[in-house]
This record gives sequence, C-alpha cells and structure tokens, in this order.
Amino acid sequence: MESTDLNWRLLAKRQWPLALSLTGIAVAELGSIDTALGWWQVPGVLVICAISVLAPRRPFDAALAVAFAIVCVALYLRFLGVAFEPHFFLSGANVSVTGAAMATIAVLVRESSRLRALSGTVLVLTAMITAEVLGWPIVSAREYREWEPDTTSYLFGACIMLVLAVGSGLYFRARDNERASQLAASVAAAQNAERMALARELHDVVAHYVTAIVVHAQAGQLNREVDVLPAIATSGTEALTAMRRLVGTMRDGTAAGPAASSSLMDDVRELAAESGLPVRLSFELEDAVPQELARSVLRLVQESLTNTQKHAASVSSVDVALSSSDGVLRLAVDDDGIASGVPVGGSGGYGLVGMRERVELLGGTFSAGRREPAGWTVRADLPLA
Repeated sequence: MESTDLNWRLLAKRQWPLALSLTGIAVAELGSIDTALGWWQVPGVLVICAISVLAPRRPFDAALAVAFAIVCVALYLRFLGVAFEPHFFLSGANVSVTGAAMATIAVLVRESSRLRALSGTVLVLTAMITAEVLGWPIVSAREYREWEPDTTSYLFGACIMLVLAVGSGLYFRARDNERASQLAASVAAAQNAERMALARELHDVVAHYVTAIVVHAQAGQLNREVDVLPAIATSGTEALTAMRRLVGTMRDGTAAGPAASSSLMDDVRELAAESGLPVRLSFELEDAVPQELARSVLRLVQESLTNTQKHAASVSSVDVALSSSDGVLRLAVDDDGIASGVPVGGSGGYGLVGMRERVELLGGTFSAGRREPAGWTVRADLPLA
C-alpha cells in the first residue's frame, strides 16, 4: 500500500491542512525562543515538519527520516546545552515536532503494511523518548529545581496522542479500503455490462449471417441443382462486414451494424428480404422513431428472423408488425413454423436472453413463446421517449 507514485499535485491537495497547521505552530513557537543559541532548533524543526508533510510519498522511509532527524536535533541541542523552546513533554520535544511525529505515524499506519507500520511507529516513539532523555539534564537543571513534574500525567498525555495518531491512520486506512472495494465493484460491474453488451452484439450481428450460410449450405446439399454459392458468398461478406463493425465498437466505441437509416420501415424490409423467409410486413408508425431505438428494433427483428431460420421448419409465413401509439413502439413477430428439434448450427440459448436484456435496458417489456396451433411469437413494447 506504499504511495510511492503520489504526484505532487495530489500530495499538495491532500497535505495542505497539515502543512498549514505545522507552519502556524512553528511560527508561534518562535516567540518563545529567548536566546541566540535557541534559534539552532529552528532548522531541525523545519526539516522534521517538512518530512512529515511529504510522508505519503514514502511512508516508511519518512518514518525513518523523522526518527533520525528528531534524534539529531536532540543531540546537537544537548551538545549546545539548549533545550527545545517551548518543550511540550518533560523536556525533549516541542508542539510542532510532536505534531509532525503524530502525522507521520498516522500516514504510516494508513499506507504501509502492518509490519512496516509497527516497526516505523516503534522507531518514531523511540526517537521521541531519546529526545526526552537527551533534553532532561538541560531542562531539569533550569525548571525542576523547586517542583517535581507529574510524570504520570505526561505519560498519560503521550499515550492519548499515540492512540489518536494510530486511530487516525486506522480510520483512513479503513476508508481507503472501502473506497477501493467500491471502485473495484464499480469497475467489475462496468466490465460485466460491457461484456454483456459485446456478447449481445456478437450474437445478434454474426449469428444472423452465419445461420443464413448454414441454411443455404444445407439447401445445396439437398438439391445439387440449386446454385447456393452466390447466397453463401453474400452472407459471408455481410458477416465479415458485421465483424469489422463490431471490432470498431470494441476499439473506439463506434456503432456496430446494422446501422439504422432514416427510414425504419426500409431497414426492416431489407432485413426481411435478406432472411429469405416468407415475411409479411405491417407498419402503423404514427410517431418518429429515434435513431438509437430504431437500431435496437432492427436487432430485435434480425434476431427473431434468425431464430425462425434456426428453430422452425415448414414456415409458410412470418408476420412482422410495427406500430406506435401513446408514446410506445410495439413490435410483433409471429411465424407458423414447426419446431425442428435440432436448431441449425446448434443453439447457445442466448438469443432470447439478449433480446430481453436489450428491451429491459430501454425501459420496455418483452415476451416470447409458442403460439397455437403452431409457431412462435415475439412481442416487445418500447417507450419512444
């Protein structure tokens, strides 16, 4: 979970409240420095605060750097005989350094693995304790000559701050995990929806032409005198064209065929002619049909005719009716064929499923089933708006 790739813009957006807070505290602490040697603490404090602000880029490395910087500052202040001004605990750290240490621990717990979070937290705590030990001789000689500090209260306060730092890190870690889970679920849902859409396109576009090829090939086997090669070549060409359109859809989102022209009735007539079935058409369209809806209607008609070719024998008529009224487009496809038993080319069982999904995505209703005394019926009602 190391955020090593966090760019500077995201880092600034995320860390500016901490940077502003630490800057304000450090500026306020400058007023408590009353000796020339006391100003030697300022560069070290600034370095510690800067590392804590940059911690999300490399949390564990930041924890190591903060711990090292705290110890170094405490050492050279001890060498100079100067204490932190003002010191926040018993002796060895001020408010800004303590805040930077807490922020670093919170980031470490939020971003790193458990082992790294534990070891990094221990290192920062050890550095803070070391600063207290190094600063004690200087501070005690000046401030604790007449009264004894309450060690228990300071220890209790330090534990509270540690709990706040670790708790903040755990809270943000849980929130990040929840966001990641939601994002993963959203991506999975989008990918599944895209796969289903592509599956419907592949089934609707290719199955129609391949079924026509198989039907013509079987007719040629039964009657050698019939020249079926031109029909097979035409269906094969159309299948290749449809596959190219589908590949275009997958690559750049362009629409896959068949594309709807300005006349839905002409497009349905063309599909009926291509099917080779005895299709009777009926149109009562009182309203204009949007282009995308017309394209879906063509898919439904195409799949219905393909199903008739694959599943029905002895078909004498197929009735395709399109009508509109009261803002609803109604499609009905009825045939009088007899179930052939073994579908042409086999059946994946996805045709009706794809049609139902397509209609429901458009907010319509779909039904399909056997009709008496023989045949199959398909009904779809689609809202025009």
